[in-house]
Formats: sequence, C-alpha cells, structure tokens
Amino acid sequence: MKIINTLLISLLLTTAVQADVKATIVTSMGDIELLLNDEIAPATVENFVSYAQSNAYDGTIFHRVIANFMIQAGGFNAQMQKIATQAPIKNEASKMLSNDRGTIAMARTNDPHSATSQFFINHKDNANLNPGVGGWGYAVFGTVSTGMDVVDAIARVQTGNVSFYRNVPLQPITIKHIIIH
Repeated sequence: MKIINTLLISLLLTTAVQADVKATIVTSMGDIELLLNDEIAPATVENFVSYAQSNAYDGTIFHRVIANFMIQAGGFNAQMQKIATQAPIKNEASKMLSNDRGTIAMARTNDPHSATSQFFINHKDNANLNPGVGGWGYAVFGTVSTGMDVVDAIARVQTGNVSFYRNVPLQPITIKHIIIH
C-alpha cells in the first residue's frame, strides 16, 4: 500500500509540474523565458505553441515598442510585411490572469475574438487591459520567468514611424526562434 501511495503522489506531482508549458523567445537582444498557463488559457497557449513549432515566428520582429506600456511582436518581418496567420482564436481573457508587468498576452483588433499570431509582453501593470468594465480585455497566457532585463532593454530602444506604423524600433529586434520545452 505504501508503494502505491508513493507512486500515486509521484504521479500527481509530475502531472502538476507539467501543467504549464515553458517557452524561450530567442531574440537578437537576448533570451526571454516564459511559463505559459495552459490551464486557464488552453486555446491561447495551443495557438502560440502552434506558431512557434511551425517556425512562423522565426525572423519576425518586435514591431511596436512603448516603454512603460508593452513590447509587441509576432506579426511582421523586418520589412514590415505581415506574416501568414491561422484563423483567429476565442478570447480567453480571465480575471485570474491580469495584465501585470512581465505577463504575455495576445494582441488583437477591436474585435475581442480576433487574436492570431501577435502577442505582447507587459512592461508595466496594465489593469486597463484586463477584462471587466472596459470590455473583453486582452488574454494573458503566461509570465516571463527570466529575461525581464531583456524586456526592459527592448522597451528602451529608440523608436519611430515606418510608413503608417508607429513606435517601431529603428534598429530591428528580431525573434530568431521560439523554443517550446
């Protein structure tokens, strides 16, 4: 009986540890490691992992950077051409995961269910992006576990306008690859 209980506890602990997905965004400025919450935002994590595993993010840039707000990536290459995307996903914004400093969330248009490949990392607490009085909110699906120094460095780069896009880093910050662990 003691062996069975030990095995059961071991199995439960292993399952609990595997509940979250780990990812590393390898950028031209350093690595950002993420812990993705697939319990609260399963479709959002699956969507991000799908893009990462198909190498869709390789060669994309951080195309919108606003210090003390967020850094956004996953939608454009260095020539500011949009990447091919999959169908939009359902918005999984939850009051359980807030848009706090160091969280990763899905970018979208005014349509709450329009998120595809673009994501952002909150550079500060952005309660105004949470679901509630202001509407649907933006779906947080993980946190930066290490690499906030890289996020901070990206947030400090000089930006400008490229065509009708604003807040574009003047020197491209490239996502080389995203590794799913």
